[in-house]
Amino acid sequence: MTALRKSNLDWDVIARDLDQDGCAVLPGLVSARTCAELTELYDTGRFRSHIHLARHGFGQGEYKYFAYPLPDVVARLREALYPPLAAIANRWNERMEVDILYPERHADYLATCHAAGQVRPTPLLLKYDVGDYNCLHQDLYGEKVFPLQVTVLLSQPEADFTGGEFVLTEQRPRMQSRPQVVPLQRGDAVVFAVHHRPVRGSRGDYRVNMRHGVSRLRSGRRYAMGVIFHDAS
Repeated sequence: MTALRKSNLDWDVIARDLDQDGCAVLPGLVSARTCAELTELYDTGRFRSHIHLARHGFGQGEYKYFAYPLPDVVARLREALYPPLAAIANRWNERMEVDILYPERHADYLATCHAAGQVRPTPLLLKYDVGDYNCLHQDLYGEKVFPLQVTVLLSQPEADFTGGEFVLTEQRPRMQSRPQVVPLQRGDAVVFAVHHRPVRGSRGDYRVNMRHGVSRLRSGRRYAMGVIFHDAS
């Protein structure tokens, strides 16, 4: 598969956006050709499980978890994005007074997941057809949870599908939930908080609870890839 486009990522801006909103867009992370190749894997790749959202009350649509060994581009995305995200995650944990320090290398973090019995890979491909949607949720999978994850849009809005917006909600203590719609183009990625993130208030930092989902597809077909950095039990 073609090379990833990481050189144009401004991690200072990404960290600022994550601090401010709990999410940040990584523009043009994956080329159009690689998006097409990843989409083709939905029918030809190696997967460990196939989930239909409606069977579990998660919404409508379906997704497949990759099996190990991961496709090269997926493994390289995990390895390349993890170190700068680990630095942000460690800073967040310090602000939230969470006594967890993430190692610099993803392989070392995976070793802690596997030692805890979380050995099943979590990167996945998702497919939505007309009327499909994904309910607000959190991808936790076990005791070990890396606090940031990435979703890459593999289809082109308006050309391949309409609707199907990526949605985040944020629940602050004693306040109503705040929704966000994150606009993406094919090849863009969004990095976002899996569970909690720190927010600075008048009395210091406090935690807010995050959930994510996808709005109902109005036409066409939408593919996306999720890159989750902890494995599942």
